[in-house]
Amino acid sequence: MSGITLPPAVSGPRPALPGAATSPSDGLREAAQAFEAIFVRQLLSSARAADFGGEEALLGGPGLEQFEAMRDEHFADVAAQRGTFGLADAIERQLSAQIAGGR
Repeated sequence: MSGITLPPAVSGPRPALPGAATSPSDGLREAAQAFEAIFVRQLLSSARAADFGGEEALLGGPGLEQFEAMRDEHFADVAAQRGTFGLADAIERQLSAQIAGGR
């Protein structure tokens, strides 16, 4: 290997960020919830892309589209945090079992 050394600011321990995971299991939980939120956002985005015709003439426009996107993002975040769909719980269980089995 090369003799490259990193300064302590780069190679040393990093201070915890506000809201950062304090243990591996917390980190796994946060990652699983983030994945569930992304999944729900994609699900809602696909549902919104369906065209049933006629709605655009009455209520459409860029303002409504922006509002719907923001509302869907918030809904996805809240649903993932509350475990509404259970996807984060399933991911966390599966990965925890793999992590525990690999030790």
